[in-house]
Amino acid sequence: MYQALYRKWRPKTFADVIGQSHITQTLQKQVAEGRTSHAYLFTGTRGTGKTTCAKILAKAVNCENPVGGDPCCKCPSCLGIENGSFLDVLELDAASNNGVDQVRALRDEAIYSPANVKKRVYIVDEVHMLSIAAFNALLKILEEPPAHLMFILATTELHKVPATILSRCQRYSFKRIQPRDIQERLMYVAFQEGIDLKSDGAELLSRLSDGALRDGLSLLDQCAAAGGVIDSAAVLEVLGLAGNLQTAELMEHILSRDAQGGLLLLDRLYSGGKDVGAILSELSTLTRDLLLRRTAPEGGAALLSGGFDSATLDRLGKGVSGSRLLYLASTLQKAAADLYYSANRRTDAELCLLRLCDESLCGDLTALDARIRHLEEAAARGQVIRAAVDQSAAAAPQAPSQAPPPSREEEVPPLPEEPPLREEPGQRVFDIPEEPPAPRQAPPALKPAISAPPPPAESAPPSGLTGGSWWRALAESCKGRLSPMYRVFLDKCFGVLEGDQVVLYAPDEITLNRIDNDRVRGVLAEEAAAAAGRGVSLLLRVGEPPKKDPRENLQNLLKFSSQFDNIEIK
Repeated sequence: MYQALYRKWRPKTFADVIGQSHITQTLQKQVAEGRTSHAYLFTGTRGTGKTTCAKILAKAVNCENPVGGDPCCKCPSCLGIENGSFLDVLELDAASNNGVDQVRALRDEAIYSPANVKKRVYIVDEVHMLSIAAFNALLKILEEPPAHLMFILATTELHKVPATILSRCQRYSFKRIQPRDIQERLMYVAFQEGIDLKSDGAELLSRLSDGALRDGLSLLDQCAAAGGVIDSAAVLEVLGLAGNLQTAELMEHILSRDAQGGLLLLDRLYSGGKDVGAILSELSTLTRDLLLRRTAPEGGAALLSGGFDSATLDRLGKGVSGSRLLYLASTLQKAAADLYYSANRRTDAELCLLRLCDESLCGDLTALDARIRHLEEAAARGQVIRAAVDQSAAAAPQAPSQAPPPSREEEVPPLPEEPPLREEPGQRVFDIPEEPPAPRQAPPALKPAISAPPPPAESAPPSGLTGGSWWRALAESCKGRLSPMYRVFLDKCFGVLEGDQVVLYAPDEITLNRIDNDRVRGVLAEEAAAAAGRGVSLLLRVGEPPKKDPRENLQNLLKFSSQFDNIEIK
């Protein structure tokens, strides 16, 4: 009958236990010197050797011919405990025997001397599953047990064990097994079993096991059932992790800022039945691996998830800054958490992908930092280009200068020579308001013979002005005092001065809501009052500004010409 590899290759002695020498050496010495305790508590994650060490300890204290604290595995006591024929060594599962009645029956039975061995040993696995009443029933016998009795408790959740139990036990913490130790053990088992396991496949299996040797042996058993050579590609195929290659491809689109390619790949994955939450989770895991590999390239190998090989991580992490990876990780974590409350998970995943490809779309300090870095790199490249042009001006004055190709990290367009660099609306970092044009002067040849009324002052525009030049000058003066998130919406509006009131027309409700706040209102009111030369109020509306009647322009022209009827020209 076939036996699973993790059962067949379970250690029989303390020397066979992998990665827990700080515990096995202590237990081995206690057995050799006869100083064993009556109660032990083994804690740690799954597959690290808690139950295995408990069984070895039970055999060691009952072995008739111990070898330096290790069981001989040949005497009747060792063989009987190993095959389970001796009822004096009993292994219990607290998950199914967690009631107070089961613990009371165990306590009543424990007082009797063992029939076949020296000590009666109870191995209670997952002891944190016991009820409060069961723990209370176990307290007395743990505090004052008979000389022939030993308890070995094992748990993966130490915080659920009461302090009264902890104080009566010797506690040993099992740590996760290092990937290199798991890899060596897998190679040894594969050689003994005649399995063609390659080193890259063993490395991938060791990382996938997440510090648990039992998981590594189970994965090896699954891959061996498929037959053939077991390398990294075969492991990914057999374990159903070939989708990680598509995740790596999606990350390539993100790092190269290819939003179109990323959206198309996301659509293919979604159409193939993959959940968008799983896609974001895999991207988050890959980003974590890239960040850890960049931060701790040597000692961080044990922290990696194991789902991606070293070549893929090296290819993706080349030329990517740590700040970019940190932004990707935080954005993915927030998007994955918000999916639980999402009304349309696919749309939210697509929006997250767009933000990953372009930081300026997030609308916070990260976007501002990206724009500043964008300008700094463009300015640096522009200075280099200008120096090269100055050096080659004598030899080739008409040769156009060409900027070096942008890197994958930041694709920045070349800086123009004339006019100076101007940003598109919504991407300004700072704005300088343009000076208004100087007022016209009357022709010097015209001199009125009689005193004419003075023309109206041009410091403030006339009532009902709807010309675009006054509003554009006012908007530019306001932009220098507003953050970039408001400037793009201000460009969509149009203002009209009607008497002592500035009416601001917004194209839609979204634009109106973004501008309708105390900061924007205050800046607009102050700048409009300074431009008009008097106090004005502000009114926000949705729609187009009213168009001026052409007949009104004709009447204004007639009024203007009537002022020259009584003027003598000398």
